[in-house]
Amino acid sequence: MIAELTRLAEDDRREKNWKRWGTYLSERQWATVREDYSEGGACWDYLPHDHARSRAYRWGEDGLLGICDREGRLCFAPALWNGRDPILKERLYGLGGPEGNHGEDVKECYYYLDSTPTHTYNKALYKYPQAPFPYTWLVDENHRRGRDQMEFELEDTGIFNDNRYFDVFVEYAKAAPDDLLIRITVFNRGPEAAPLVVLPTLWFRNTWSWGRTGEGYWPKPRISRADETTLLSEHVSLGKYRLEAPGAEQLLFTENETNMERIFNAPSASHYVKDAFHSYLIEGRADAVNPQAEGTKAAALYRLHLDPGASATIHLRLTLARTMQPVNADQVFQQRITEADEFYALWQRHGFTDDSRRIARQACAGLLWTKQFFHYSVAQWLDGDPAQPPPPAGRKYGRNHDWCHLYNRDVISMPDNWEYPWYAAWDLAFHMIPFSRLDPSFAKEQLILMLREWYMHPNGQIPAYEFAFGDVNPPVHAWACWRVYKMTGPRGGRDLVFLGRVFQKLLINFTWWVNRKDVQGDNIFSGGFLGLDNIGVFDRNERLPGRMFLEQADGTAWMAFYCLTMLSMALELARTNPEYEDVASKFFEHFVAIASAMNTMGGNGLWDETDGFYYDQLRLDHTTFPLRVRSLVGLMPLMAASVLDDASMSKLPGFRKRMAWFLDNRKDLSRQIAYMEEDEKLGHSHRLLALPSRERLLRVLRYMLDENEFLSPYGIRSLSKFHLEHPYILKTDGVERRVDYVPGESNTWIFGGNSNWRGPIWFSTNFLLIEALEKYHHFYGDDLQVECPTGSGHMMNLKEVAAEISQRLANIFLPGKDGRAPWQAYGKYADDPHWRDLVLFYEYFHGDNGRGMGASHQTGWTALVLRCLEDLARRNAG
Repeated sequence: MIAELTRLAEDDRREKNWKRWGTYLSERQWATVREDYSEGGACWDYLPHDHARSRAYRWGEDGLLGICDREGRLCFAPALWNGRDPILKERLYGLGGPEGNHGEDVKECYYYLDSTPTHTYNKALYKYPQAPFPYTWLVDENHRRGRDQMEFELEDTGIFNDNRYFDVFVEYAKAAPDDLLIRITVFNRGPEAAPLVVLPTLWFRNTWSWGRTGEGYWPKPRISRADETTLLSEHVSLGKYRLEAPGAEQLLFTENETNMERIFNAPSASHYVKDAFHSYLIEGRADAVNPQAEGTKAAALYRLHLDPGASATIHLRLTLARTMQPVNADQVFQQRITEADEFYALWQRHGFTDDSRRIARQACAGLLWTKQFFHYSVAQWLDGDPAQPPPPAGRKYGRNHDWCHLYNRDVISMPDNWEYPWYAAWDLAFHMIPFSRLDPSFAKEQLILMLREWYMHPNGQIPAYEFAFGDVNPPVHAWACWRVYKMTGPRGGRDLVFLGRVFQKLLINFTWWVNRKDVQGDNIFSGGFLGLDNIGVFDRNERLPGRMFLEQADGTAWMAFYCLTMLSMALELARTNPEYEDVASKFFEHFVAIASAMNTMGGNGLWDETDGFYYDQLRLDHTTFPLRVRSLVGLMPLMAASVLDDASMSKLPGFRKRMAWFLDNRKDLSRQIAYMEEDEKLGHSHRLLALPSRERLLRVLRYMLDENEFLSPYGIRSLSKFHLEHPYILKTDGVERRVDYVPGESNTWIFGGNSNWRGPIWFSTNFLLIEALEKYHHFYGDDLQVECPTGSGHMMNLKEVAAEISQRLANIFLPGKDGRAPWQAYGKYADDPHWRDLVLFYEYFHGDNGRGMGASHQTGWTALVLRCLEDLARRNAG
């Protein structure tokens, strides 16, 4: 039996709490919405990086490649000082939203290298410069640069020249669920000897300073000295733990309390405050640490001096205080690494190359490392805390004021642990596709969690993200639930209880969409930006001028997609519960109504017969005006496709009878069923439900597969390259608005400007397009052939087209003949042996050259590359 599978099963059965400890500590808690108590919601200014070392956080913690328990009570992370930095390196640095020329951006080099689903083994790397960290230079140069220029990164400063940096590897291995071994290995990559202070730090999240009681607010805990190299932590709910730090020069103690003097020019609650270790080391203040050897934050002090190329290893052990038996740390680490290898070999075997295996392993690591403890009670946040000054009254009517029911205190999959250290509903749905292979139970739990009554709004809306829970993300949650259901069990042995649970809540969410986003009640949907930040000529989250409103091709397509997913779920549930046949009929008929509206309302609906493409439309009274922007908005109708098998439907007589009646008696709708067809080849009958007819599908695919339009060497672009030479320009109310093809970073400030949907390649939407093409092939078979690329004369069936797009996506990460992978912006990643095997999973990718852009650790949905690598491996294996 594979050891990691055994541990997952033990954790599922609650026999052993293997997931109590994990890499759940955020890389950034400062400047989050949760920590913002300003009147206007200026989170980047209220608690900036400069305050982070000195202010106790209210809702969470952060640290450098650290760990904590699943309730975020006790945290561990290393801190570093190279003897030259002005600040103790306790957390990652980056620019806030207003500071960067493309929004917020982390300015550090760190990498998640390995992890297992139970976090029994974890490994990460931080590259720490030996020169003073260029904080001011990074701010000033990025501020100087315009939106038409690339971001100024840490690598651009030359700080890694001559390899003058330390590689700091941090590893965690569990000898038992509550027995964690820690190994910190430091290499001096530079040409000269260099000093380094390492401070492995243990601290409690501050839950005692707010004047509250109840869940999550425990009495003040305590860390004390057990002996010269051992810390003892005591917490009323977590119990007693020891941190053994053999070889430590000294143990340091302070409190996790705000340095009020530094931040607010007011007396502190304690003389010993959060930034005491910074003061002790960098300012030389011996009185900053507690001589009584107790507090709520403590560290072991190691002073290293490494010759060129030399390394040093620090071993620590965090374990229950009652654990007495010794362990062989190196032996445990080797065993856990071997077990991790065995776990990943289950599905990274035949057809995988060394490169694809390395990329896949780091994709899984990034996905697991970005699980984060997330705590946020909106009601308490709005009210403020009894022991703190009352927040401005205006906050009662500001951000998230209508989400007072929301109470989050869970480990949740985040998009990016630094740039987006908060969950985003539609990101999370995509995360669960690769998670369903790594940890099926976690995938199901996360999808259920978003639908629970302390998350989902009473009106049925799923929370978007902390910046605005009421924003509208694409309705992909049902699709994720359906895919996870199918991926986590064989046919006939799947988890119907899970499917039934989520289906009931999704009915409420679907009703919210219909009631809120079908403005005219005509089955044409709006919805706002729908996750595609700046894709439109307007900011689609803003009210349009005058009496105009927007009819959205993507919003309508998403709802058709939602209908088909709910139909599939209802038909599956009806196989064992006939009462679901009625609701299956409802979703069938609703889909047909949406399809009819999208294709025929007012003549051609949102279809433009002249161009052969779907467009958003501006509506003013009874007049419509197409916005002729060739973008993903017009490709998304392809995603709404599903194949119904008559053999399966024959077992559902109620649904089949109602469908036949509907088709016979609603000719006003059923005559549009060019997008519902039958195929009786080989005596097999099945039906295709899809938005585009065969003819319209082919016309859209001519654009999508044209390398001068959507088809990039690295996937499907979010905006056609046609708009490079032909920008779309619209003048309304004396204001000129335009959409240009911008393959790299955004050149607009819409939605903060740190994401761009006007040209780059995004894995999430590419993944859905690939799935849709496979469905069309399942129905049309090899009879439907298209040119790919358009104009090449090379004909492919749609399954082959899907494989071609998948291959192009995989090529972003795979090294070429010159050893470089397209995602890499810097030559070190191809040429330097200490960088060559490292992979970053960016948020999106340049539409022409595949370079990684946006958030650099957004492994969440970019981990969908795992599917591309698996497809490639299957083809390689024959």
